[in-house]
Amino acid sequence: MFMMIFLLIIGGVLLYFGAELLVKGSANLALRCGVSALVTGLTVVAFGTSAPELVVSVKATLDGLGDIAVGNVVGSNIFNIAIILGLSALVRPLKVHLNVLRVDTPVMIAASVFLMVVLHDLHISRVEAASLFIGIIAYVVFTVATARRAGETKVDFPVEQLIPEKKVSAAVDIIFVIGGLGLLILGSRFFVDGAVDLARAIGVSEAVIGLTIVAAGTSLPELATSIIASIKKEDDIAIGNIIGSNIFNILAILGVSGAITPLEAKGVGQISLYFMLGTAALLIPFMRTGYVLNRIEGVLLLLVYGGYMYYLWP
Repeated sequence: MFMMIFLLIIGGVLLYFGAELLVKGSANLALRCGVSALVTGLTVVAFGTSAPELVVSVKATLDGLGDIAVGNVVGSNIFNIAIILGLSALVRPLKVHLNVLRVDTPVMIAASVFLMVVLHDLHISRVEAASLFIGIIAYVVFTVATARRAGETKVDFPVEQLIPEKKVSAAVDIIFVIGGLGLLILGSRFFVDGAVDLARAIGVSEAVIGLTIVAAGTSLPELATSIIASIKKEDDIAIGNIIGSNIFNILAILGVSGAITPLEAKGVGQISLYFMLGTAALLIPFMRTGYVLNRIEGVLLLLVYGGYMYYLWP
């Protein structure tokens, strides 16, 4: 049992630092190549925090563990909203940008509904995976085009912190990217192997482990980003980080995983999908109350997650 937990912890640490290195290196390279801070923030950086979910789900897919691959995404989306936004709102009430309420949150809800339709038989075919991936391409193109038309220079991430210093060479950024990928791959191996062994040891399904422990572990970058952003009063980052990550999780991660091989997720169950959609939909009325996600609503989100855990664990 100790070794299984040790593998999970080591895997989680490697995933976290791997994502940090990958985001920093790839964002710096993009900026060096003349890509604007706006486009870099909306693409490379905004989705970079989902790298752990991506490598873990792909690793699980390659191992034939569809329940963990799908459960990781569904569980991460529930965790991101209920726990991360809940805790962020407890730290300090979060002001909601109108565009997040009118565009990004509805897109997240639409993606959740689409996933429920795709998973009505708890199976994702390659054709369905391709349709998911087309969705993320369309979302990125739309987001970048809309931001450019509006002449926006601010993005939901502190990209200015990533602008490379003159004394740092591009070679260092390349090392960051390669090192980050290496840590992510190694971390995913430890994390998935530890999760599977733990599930078998305590007598619960791989789906439950994927929906809970794996999902929480792969969401560590989002947790750190949003909590720190809340403390620094960067509300757009705290909220936008989660919304963007959830959209990427559904459309890109399951799109890529399902393209590798069709996914079977019989253990995930429809109730977890309803919780995923429900937590996403709950944000609309919460964020419309004065365009603020307040502490009471943060507590309610945490209680929702508590109820989900009570249902899920035997």
